[in-house]
Amino acid sequence: MKHFVCPWMILVCWSIFYGAQSWAEEDRLPKIYIAGDSTAAGGVEGARGWGRHLQTFFQPEKVQIDNRARGGRSSRTFITEGLWDAIAAELQPRDIVLIQFGHNDGGSINDPQRARGSLPGLGDESREIDNLQTQRPEVVHTFGWYLKRMISDTRAKGAEPILLSLTVRNIWKDGHVERGSGRYGQWIRELAELENVPFIDLTNIVADVYEQAGPEHVANLFPRDHTHTSDEGALLNARFVVHGFQALREEMWSPWLSNEGKKVPRADPSNVLIPKVSRGENEASQQRFLNTPFPSDRSLPTLWLIGDSTVRTGRGRGELDQFGWGDPLQNFFDLGQLNVVNRAMGGTGARTFRTGGFWQPVLDMLQPGDVVLIQFGHNDNGQRGALRGIGTNTEIRDTANGVTETVESFGAYLREYVQEIQDKHATPILCSLIPRKSWEGNAIRRYEDGHADWTREVAKQQDILFIDLYERIALRYDEMGQSAVEPLFADQGVHTSFAGAQLNAQCVLEGLKAFDNNPLAKFLFDTEQHSQDNIFFLTR
Repeated sequence: MKHFVCPWMILVCWSIFYGAQSWAEEDRLPKIYIAGDSTAAGGVEGARGWGRHLQTFFQPEKVQIDNRARGGRSSRTFITEGLWDAIAAELQPRDIVLIQFGHNDGGSINDPQRARGSLPGLGDESREIDNLQTQRPEVVHTFGWYLKRMISDTRAKGAEPILLSLTVRNIWKDGHVERGSGRYGQWIRELAELENVPFIDLTNIVADVYEQAGPEHVANLFPRDHTHTSDEGALLNARFVVHGFQALREEMWSPWLSNEGKKVPRADPSNVLIPKVSRGENEASQQRFLNTPFPSDRSLPTLWLIGDSTVRTGRGRGELDQFGWGDPLQNFFDLGQLNVVNRAMGGTGARTFRTGGFWQPVLDMLQPGDVVLIQFGHNDNGQRGALRGIGTNTEIRDTANGVTETVESFGAYLREYVQEIQDKHATPILCSLIPRKSWEGNAIRRYEDGHADWTREVAKQQDILFIDLYERIALRYDEMGQSAVEPLFADQGVHTSFAGAQLNAQCVLEGLKAFDNNPLAKFLFDTEQHSQDNIFFLTR
């Protein structure tokens, strides 16, 4: 697998936990500002915006929601009236600005009553007018130009802009709800790609649920007109914003969520754009790049995941459209009662996860009552791997950095993890590695006397819980057939797509539920009900 252990990363990982929380020294709490129109503003009875309820999903002692959205404004008038400058003047590093416009940008460019329209598109076109409403000369720009101004100003202050597509209007045709007014959703997504800005496709997130509920139930959310929602509809839209916010997979924002926010699962990756993040030159940018997760509430028990890139690919942001099964697994748990922390590292095996320095920080944070899911094997061959088998034999090797190392067997390393976890009064669960997309006739190839078998043998020897993930997934693949399995992989046959990660996570869940003494049972959602929460909210 194309991942490597970088020594400098170890030091940065350590610094994140041991005293690198310099952000706490800021003058004030971070803020999430909202720049938008009436669909986000507080509004009036019968016409409430989602910003009114966003604080419900965040802890006020950790982050403040500052809703500056204003009814009737477009991207253009939000700037020309000085509303944007008021936000920009206050921005500090760590702040976020949620930017959502478009409902009013298609209006008249010059009108005595409402001169608020912007020019269409993302280009640099402009038009000089004598504004009939303000009685002043004005240069009108494109929709994209105004959004770029907001993005640039936000970044100049070290804050983070996030673009959102529009809320959904209650307009239906042939059983389908309107997905965006005009081309604004398309332009916002294109601009996010051009500017490398996080993007939440709120339109599609909302529309998918509206269509599942049906027009009769959705109509109850729009008592006044087809654009503005009731207070209940505003709360639902705020929940959808958090769906997307969670799907951006920024670990540094996770501790901000309230228990209500933690219960909101991540939206499908197709409904967000995650920007490329560079290493940067300062500590904060390095932390952002590594995206290392930590328990958000140390008073709660934690489910730790350790393993390779088939558990957590890259930095956990879906790089190259690859996702490990640890990504969707968290959606099965009540995160208000349990931390789920995926510390798997690409390119590591049972040996190198330890020697690379990735295990010790986890071990130091382990508390009684925690659970550790362990999956290795893909990278435990060759010079970087452990010795074959589960014996007590060793071998002296000279490593690439000139250090002499005593290398043990694959099974010996697993036993060490198990013992150290149990010494902390936590529970280890061994998982066999997930299968590669390697067929033998119409069935996934099974290997005898390999890492899956060795993991099973160690679990039996140590009398600990074991999930035969290899066989559970292989049986699913056998049943589905080669053509159906193909889209479950994002490369030639090792790393899964999000759909593949979901299937694998489901197999992990089935393995957990099969235990007579499942240590995580009380933290699991009723998955059928949890997946239908939004529909239930609409149809109750």
